[in-house]
Amino acid sequence: MKSNETLVFPITAKDASARRGTEECAPASSEDRRRRRLSWLPASHLVSLVCAGISVFGSEPPAAEKYLKNLRQLTFEGENAEAYFSSDGRRLVFQSTRAGWPCDQIYTMGTDGSGLQQVSTGKGRTTCAYFLKNGKRFIYSSTHLGSPECPSKPDYSRGYVWPIDKHFDIFLSDFKGKLTRLTDTPGYDAEATISPDGRKIVFTSVRDGDLELYSMNVDGTGVRRLTHHVGYDGGAFYSPDGRKIVYRASSPTDEKAKARYQALLAEHLVEPRQLDLYVMNADGSNPVQVTNNRAANFCPFFHPDGKRIIFASNVGDPKGRNFDLYLVNLDGTGLERVTFNDTFDGFPMFSPDGKRLVFASNRNARQPGDTNVFIAEWYE
Repeated sequence: MKSNETLVFPITAKDASARRGTEECAPASSEDRRRRRLSWLPASHLVSLVCAGISVFGSEPPAAEKYLKNLRQLTFEGENAEAYFSSDGRRLVFQSTRAGWPCDQIYTMGTDGSGLQQVSTGKGRTTCAYFLKNGKRFIYSSTHLGSPECPSKPDYSRGYVWPIDKHFDIFLSDFKGKLTRLTDTPGYDAEATISPDGRKIVFTSVRDGDLELYSMNVDGTGVRRLTHHVGYDGGAFYSPDGRKIVYRASSPTDEKAKARYQALLAEHLVEPRQLDLYVMNADGSNPVQVTNNRAANFCPFFHPDGKRIIFASNVGDPKGRNFDLYLVNLDGTGLERVTFNDTFDGFPMFSPDGKRLVFASNRNARQPGDTNVFIAEWYE
């Protein structure tokens, strides 16, 4: 199988996007993701065991990862992340930075890693792709209308920041290059996902002066604001029944923090620090905080039972560098660790039938910081 490259994920404090940065979709550039990589990632001495279609750990992942069976690696080099299932569970769409492209483009492949195909234009930087229910089209965000070149890198001299590129807009594509623009307001529009019934899109936008969550119809009409507090709300996903939305949020805790947040936002930047998970009704009512652990919790996705959330967090690492996957009840109780790898695990998504889990990880990297897509049977 041909090697790919992936997004890197927040290794300091955030739900990234690596993306998706990231961003959940938390969009982050290739260089941003490299900055977030762990310099001590394991060497690639296991790579000789890896080839297309071969399980990475024999037939099973480490024994502690009791929920994961028959773990398989689908990409094998570079930066790949935010892989999401089609509604029939047969394909994945994801973003990747690989040879020949200086920043992320969108790709599809089968859930066995076969049939890899680039489906974005090759212009600008892209992020956060998601299949429509019929599988014949998909949405994603791109900066190509602002410039066909990759966006410039942010200035890290004042600390670690994420670029919130003002040229990101959300597009609908038919896999053949025909694009329909869904957002056209000034500033950032990205981090879009689709409701299970295929009728609604939830996304993050700065159109009202802050990074808030909105919903709209899949044709771009019927825009409705869902969140109403100062801070970065993003990385949202619908519950299996479409009645609730889970998302991550980072809110300034005092006037000094608020002033800094707003000053950075005016420069199209955010400074990822503590991130907590929230659940609200699909119309934006009744937001409830789920986590409150002073950690970076991000890329949440509903468990198939609709009563729990799977997400990535550095809560288990006192240094805040290692992210693993966790489960938690909607009321914040019952926190349980799912992965036990010494590197980054993030961006989890269950298949529509609830039988498989796809996620991104730095495990088994050929080079320090490589992030790849993995899939496993969910055993519970």
